[in-house]
Amino acid sequence: MSGYKLFGPAAVGLLELKNRMVMAPMTRCRAIGNLPNEHMASYYEQRSSAGLIITEGTSPSPNGLGYARIPGIFSQQQMDGWQKTTSAVHKNHGKIFVQLMHTGRISHRDNMPVGSMIIAPSAVKAAGQMWTDSKQMQDFTVPTEMTYECIQSTEQEYTNAAKNALAAGFDGVELHSANGYLLEQFLSPYSNTRTDNYGGSIENRCRFVLEVVTDVAEAIGKDKTGIRLSPYGTASDMPYYSEIQATYEYLSEQLNLLDIAHIHLVDHSAMGAPEVPIEMKKMIRSNFKNTIILCGGYDKARAEADIQSGLTDLVAFGRPFVCNPDFVERLINNWPLSTNLKMDLFYTADEKGYTDYPSLKAGVDKLQPTL
Repeated sequence: MSGYKLFGPAAVGLLELKNRMVMAPMTRCRAIGNLPNEHMASYYEQRSSAGLIITEGTSPSPNGLGYARIPGIFSQQQMDGWQKTTSAVHKNHGKIFVQLMHTGRISHRDNMPVGSMIIAPSAVKAAGQMWTDSKQMQDFTVPTEMTYECIQSTEQEYTNAAKNALAAGFDGVELHSANGYLLEQFLSPYSNTRTDNYGGSIENRCRFVLEVVTDVAEAIGKDKTGIRLSPYGTASDMPYYSEIQATYEYLSEQLNLLDIAHIHLVDHSAMGAPEVPIEMKKMIRSNFKNTIILCGGYDKARAEADIQSGLTDLVAFGRPFVCNPDFVERLINNWPLSTNLKMDLFYTADEKGYTDYPSLKAGVDKLQPTL
C-alpha cells in the first residue's frame, strides 16, 4: 500500500497526523450521568490508529444535553473524565479533537439536568421524537427562543468548553454545525424565523455560527479549531431551502477568512439522505484554503481517489470503525472487514457493542473482503 496517500502523513492546522484517515464523530450514549468514563477511554484507545479521532458530540452547556447519556465538557468532573480518553489516545501516538455539540431544540426535558432550558434561535418545534431513558420515545417540544443575552451567554459557553477541552488534553475542537443541532438551526430559515440581526438574510443567519467560530478560535487558536457542516442533510427536521447553495458559499468564504484549521463536510446520502452535489463540494474546496475532511459512505478506493484529485485532504469513516477497531490496519494490509455491526447496541449503556469488538488478530468474526 506504499502508493496510497490515504495511509501517508498529513496535517490539520499545526498538528501532524500519521495518516489521512479520520474516525468520524458518532453518538454512542455511554456517558452515564453525562460523565466520560473508562469504557469511553477504552473505546477511543482501541481506535487510536486513526490519523485523527473526532469524538462523539459533547455538550458545552447543561442546555445542550438533549440526548440521554451524552457527555459534556463544562465541569471539572467531565474534564477529569475526558483526560482518561486523551491520555489513552496519546499513549498510542494518536490525535483527538472533541466535537462540541449543542443540541438546541433537538432535546427533551426528561434528558436534561435540573435548571437547564431547551433553547433555539426561534420557538419552532422540530418534527419527530427522541429517546428518553425514563419514558422511552417522546415528541420534541417547543423550545424557548434565545434572547440576545442568551445568545451571548451561549457563545461564552462554547468558548469556555473549548478552553476546557485543551485543559483536558484534547488537540483541538470541532464545532458541530451539522445534523440539525443548534448551530445549524441558526443557518436554516425553517428553524430560524428571527427578525433581528441573527435572522432573515444569509449574513444574519450565519452570524451566530461565525461569532462562535471567531470566539473559539481566539480563545484556543485558529489552528486548533474546525467545524462540521451538512448541507442538504435532512436529519433533525432540516428541510431543503432555496438559498442553501448561497448560504454555504457565503459561510465557507467567511470561514476561510477566519483561517481555521478544517471544514468537515458530511454527505449522508449513503444512509438515504439527499446527496451533497459535487458542485457544492468543489465550491467549498475552492473557497476554503485549509484542510477539508469529507465524510460519507467511503471505501478505500473512493477515499484515495478523492484525496488524489484534491477534492479532500482527509477522509472520515464512521461505522467501519465501530465494528473494526483495527480499521486502519485492515485497510493498510488489505485484511477482511467485519460486517458484524450490532446496530441494536449503538446507543445502549454498557460495553456490549462498544468495546467488545475484536481486532482481526484477537478473534474471528464474520468477514468480507476489503474494498
